[in-house]
Amino acid sequence: MSGPRIGLLGGTFNPPHVGHLVLAECARDELGLDEVRLVLAARPPHKHVEDDPGPEERLALCRAAVAGDEGRLAVSDVELRRDGPSYTADTLAGLHDEQPGASFVLLLGGDAAAGLESWHRPEDVLRFAAIGVAERGEDTHERARAAVARLGHPDRLEPFAMPSLELSSTAIRARVRAGRTIRHLVPPGVEARIDRLGLYRGGRST
Repeated sequence: MSGPRIGLLGGTFNPPHVGHLVLAECARDELGLDEVRLVLAARPPHKHVEDDPGPEERLALCRAAVAGDEGRLAVSDVELRRDGPSYTADTLAGLHDEQPGASFVLLLGGDAAAGLESWHRPEDVLRFAAIGVAERGEDTHERARAAVARLGHPDRLEPFAMPSLELSSTAIRARVRAGRTIRHLVPPGVEARIDRLGLYRGGRST
């Protein structure tokens, strides 16, 4: 009997919003995934985390985001348990060691997948995981297909459709700073935690 098929959605999740959950649910449904895990990028090597409440707090926000959806969505703290920058190849290797019977699908947008060749050890990324690419509208991600093919794994690309949502964590933080509502833009537990702890009330926008 084969092991579970697990989707991995990485990000800083600062904060997680409904766009993340829509992507996760569409991937779970269309790619036949048993579960999708939000994998928190604790120390992203090529991105400064603006207005950062800290990786432990971002992890708590992720857990609030998936509350009530256990069994479909989960949260992974694998990158908080490892020192150094959060390289995807290392994360996938660690997850494979923890759960060798599972098959993993790394969920990406088309632009990220098209740039896979510039990643740290991209061959290892494709050795440990297939690439699930969100397709929106007429965007069929031919550049992503070509990049995966050039890396020698043309069969590792798995497209799935999702609605186009113009929503970002940057916009959510800006609304909080401006005193505007974020109701229905983030899961209820995330909204409640941001409000209770006064997160994102100061600092500057990205």
